[in-house]
Formats: sequence, structure tokens, C-alpha cells
Amino acid sequence: MTLVFAGACSHAPGITGRAERGDPTQRKNLLNNFDRMRQEIKESGAKALVVVAAEHFANFFMSNMPAYCIGMADYYEGPIEDEEWLAIKRVRVPGNSQLSERLIKIIMNDVDVAYAQEWKFDHGISVPLNFLTPDYDIDIVPVNINCQGPPLTPLSRAYKFGQALRKACDSVPEKIAVVATGGISHWPCTPDSGKINEDFDREFLDCFIKNDKERMLSFTDEYTYENGGQGGFEIRTFIAIAGACEGAKGNLWCYEPIPDYAVGCTLVKMEIK
Repeated sequence: MTLVFAGACSHAPGITGRAERGDPTQRKNLLNNFDRMRQEIKESGAKALVVVAAEHFANFFMSNMPAYCIGMADYYEGPIEDEEWLAIKRVRVPGNSQLSERLIKIIMNDVDVAYAQEWKFDHGISVPLNFLTPDYDIDIVPVNINCQGPPLTPLSRAYKFGQALRKACDSVPEKIAVVATGGISHWPCTPDSGKINEDFDREFLDCFIKNDKERMLSFTDEYTYENGGQGGFEIRTFIAIAGACEGAKGNLWCYEPIPDYAVGCTLVKMEIK
């Protein structure tokens, strides 16, 4: 077993770009738990961090939208957004093309994936890395699950992708950490931006931390769109991590609904079996 850490966190741009607008108590709890996750990843001895994210039309558009894509480069750059808007300086992030290729080859036995030797990180990856690897001193393997442009990959396939990712991680000698980043409920770039459906979030988080596959896969796109907005489609990244940790439960470290960040800020650690 070489998967040494698994978790999930939010990646909303407001977490950094509108940091001062958040309730101080809620923000302190959020930052403390980001730091807790950073420390646990470090203590795990992980040599690479796989970030399962939802890319936001920064690299892929409807002219070519892979359901799953894995980065296979020696380095990446980000954030692609304006540095002042996101309040994160643009940096070169280390990758590991050789490790990525080995993981991709193993995953391809179970799930078809695209791969990219060029990748500009947007806030979906840059915000978590800003907290989890502030010194950018660990190799990053980026993963994108299409959560933007329908038709979207079925939830059952996202779970299967997570299982395939786990098999790949456990087949290489390097110690690997895996973190999903995403919503949960949010309505970006709409008049409802800033709205948070705490009931929907807690409903999904309950089955996620219990790793209740049947309940997680019952969240139809229609139900998610109505209750969690188009941003809610990012539950696919969480479901992939649940698949990677099949049979294990999670611990909800933080859930803080912060309207100025436009999302219920979440951090979860999954157990590993």
C-alpha cells in the first residue's frame, strides 16, 4: 500500500481573493484545518500529491472536453487567473512526468483517460496548493474530471475512476497523497453567486464521510442542479476519492458556510484501508 493520505477540500477563489471578507471565526477554523491537512500530508511521507479537481474552461473547452485527464509534465504553471484577483502569485509547480506516465498506464487498464503534457492551473488547483504545499516542494500530479460541460461522466464512473486511481497508487513504490477539490453547493458566475445550500451540503457530506456508495451515486444531475447549482456537479471529485478509499470512512474536519467565499468551505480526511 503506497497511498498514504486521502482527503477532500474546497477550492473557491474567494478563499484567497476575498479572504478579509470572511467571518473571522469561520476563517480561522478553515485555515487551521488547511494547515492540519498540510501537516498530515507532510508527516505521511508522501513524495507526490495527486490533486483531483474540476478544471474551469482554462485548458479544456467544448471543442475537446475529456471526461478524465491526467497531467504528464515535469512542471506546471499557475494560477492562470489574475494574480491580484486571486491573491496568489503565479509560480512554476513541480510535476513528475515519469510517475504520471506509470499511473496513467495502470489506470488505462480500467478507465480510459486523456493526458496532457501542458497544463495551466486555475483556482481549482492553485487555491488548495497555496495552503497544502505553500513551498511547492512536492511533485504534483493534476487530475481533471469534467464537471463543467454536459454530458458529464456518470457518478458511477467517477467512483470507478477513483478505484482505478487507488490501484495505480498502490502499484508504484512512491508514497502518494490524494486530495479532491470542489464545491459542494455553489452557483458561480450567476445572480445566485454567494448562495449556499447547507442542507444539500450536509446531505452529501453525510453519505460521503460514511462512504455510502449507493447514496452518493443516487444524486442525479437534476437533483444536484436544483439543490446545489451547476457548481454542485463537482461532487464527482469527492466521489472519486470515495472510490479510492472504498470500504473506509471519513472524518469531517471543517464545514464553514461562508457566503463571501460563495461556498461551504469543507475539509475532510478519509481513512485508508
